[in-house]
Amino acid sequence: MHQLIGGERRIGRSITALAVVEPATGAVLAEVDTASLADIDDAVAGANEAANELECLSFFDRAELLHAAAGCIEAAAGPHAEQLARESGKPLTAEAADELDESAEIFRLAAEEIKRLETHVLPSVDPRKRVFTHRKPNGVYALVTPWNFPMNIPAELLAAALAAGNPAVIKPSENAPLSALALAEAVAEAGFPPGAVSVVMGRGEVGEALVSHPGVDGVGFVGSQATAEAIVAAAGMKRTIIEASGNGPQIVFDDADLAAAADAAVFGAHFVSGQCCVATERLLVHNSIHDELVALVMERAEGVTLGDPLEDTTLMGPLNNEAVAARMDAHVADAQAQGAQVLLGGAREADRPTGLFYELTVIDDVIPTMDVFRDETFGPVVPITEFESDDEAFALANDSDLGLQASVFTASLARAYRAVDELRTGTVLVNEGTAFWEQHPPFGGASRTGTGWGRIGGKYTILDMTDLRTAIIDTGDRG
Repeated sequence: MHQLIGGERRIGRSITALAVVEPATGAVLAEVDTASLADIDDAVAGANEAANELECLSFFDRAELLHAAAGCIEAAAGPHAEQLARESGKPLTAEAADELDESAEIFRLAAEEIKRLETHVLPSVDPRKRVFTHRKPNGVYALVTPWNFPMNIPAELLAAALAAGNPAVIKPSENAPLSALALAEAVAEAGFPPGAVSVVMGRGEVGEALVSHPGVDGVGFVGSQATAEAIVAAAGMKRTIIEASGNGPQIVFDDADLAAAADAAVFGAHFVSGQCCVATERLLVHNSIHDELVALVMERAEGVTLGDPLEDTTLMGPLNNEAVAARMDAHVADAQAQGAQVLLGGAREADRPTGLFYELTVIDDVIPTMDVFRDETFGPVVPITEFESDDEAFALANDSDLGLQASVFTASLARAYRAVDELRTGTVLVNEGTAFWEQHPPFGGASRTGTGWGRIGGKYTILDMTDLRTAIIDTGDRG
C-alpha cells in the first residue's frame, strides 16, 4: 500500500514499512510503505501548487466538487466499510457502515455550508466609505488523525479544509491508515485539483515532520492530549485546530429517568469499545438511586455482545491495539488496589484469536484518586462514583483537565441550566448520554482545560479554517 501524493499513488521512499494488523484476528491486512522527508516535501509542494487554483474556485464550484466526493464515497461504501471494520476492530453492521454514511454526509454538509458562508457589511464614520468583510483560505493544512474513527475524522477536517479553499496533506494513524487513504482517493476522483489532497503514512516522526514543515500553514489534529502537546510545540505559529482527549462525566440526579440514564451509560461505554473521546468515562450517581441505577446498568451491560466485528450480531468489537488494552488492565488493577469493586468484566476475554477482546467492565466505588477517574481510560468501562449533593456532583464533574463533553440526567430545569453554566466542557447534554453526536453543531474543548481549541462540525470548522479579512472602499463621491 503506497502514499497518495499529488493525486497519484507513489511508493514511499522511507526504508521502513508498516503492517496494518486486524485487531480481531492478528492477520496482516496490508503492508504499508512509509513516507520519507522527500515524500513529505513533495506532498507539501503539490499542495502549495494547488492552493491558488483551489482558492480561485467559486464557493459554488467547490460545493459541486464536495458533492461529487460524497458520491464517490457512497459508491464504494460496502467494501470500504468492511475494510474500516477490519482495520479498526469496530463492528461492521453496528458502527462501520454508519461511519461510511456519515463521512459522505460530512462532505454534503460542507458543500451546503460553504454556499451560505455569509460575512458582514459594516457602517463607517465616513459616508463615502463602504466597509465589508470577506473570508480567504488559511493555506495548506496538515491533518493528523486517529485510528478510532479512521474515515469520519479525516472527513470532518478534510471536507471543511477543501470547502474553505485549503489543500491538505493527511497523516493518518499508523494503526488504521487505509480508510483515510480511501477517503482521499474518493476526493481525488471527484475532480479536485491535483495536489489538493495527499496522504503520507508512517509513525510519529512523519507527523512531526509534516506539522513543522515550513510549507504548511495550518494544522488540524484529533487525538490524545500528549500527542496534541507535541504537535502544538512542533507547529509553532501555524494556525491550529486541536481536539485532544476527553474524560466525560455523566451525572445522574435523584429525579432522573434511570432507564434512559442506564441506556446512555452502557452505550457510551461499548460504542467503539469505549475508544471514543466522548465515552462514558465517569458515571456520577446520587447515592439515593445508586443501587437501582447499578442494577439497570448491569442488566444492559450483560446484553452487549462482544465478538467478531464482521458478525451482524456483534455490538462491541476488540480494542484496536495492545497499548489501549494494557491501559485497561492498568486502570482496572489500580481501581481494585484502592478498594473499587469490579461488578462485571475487568479482563480480556479468553479463547479469542487475539488478546484485544476486552470484556465490558462495570466498576463500583470509584473515587477521584483512581486512574480510572482521573485519566481517559479509552476502553469499555463504566466507572461509578456516588455523590450526596448537587454541589458535590458538579465539583466531581469538573475535577478533570479534559473538558470535552458532559452529560446530565435530571427532570429539573434549574439543574439543567446550572449544568450548562458550570460544567467546564465544550458541550453539555441534558437527558442524553456523553456519546451523543451530530455532524453540524460545534464540537471541541472548553477553556481552562487541556482539551484543545477550535471547533469541529459544520460551518464552524470552515470558520476556523478561513481568514476573516476587511475591505474599505472609498467611493470617491464627495457630493
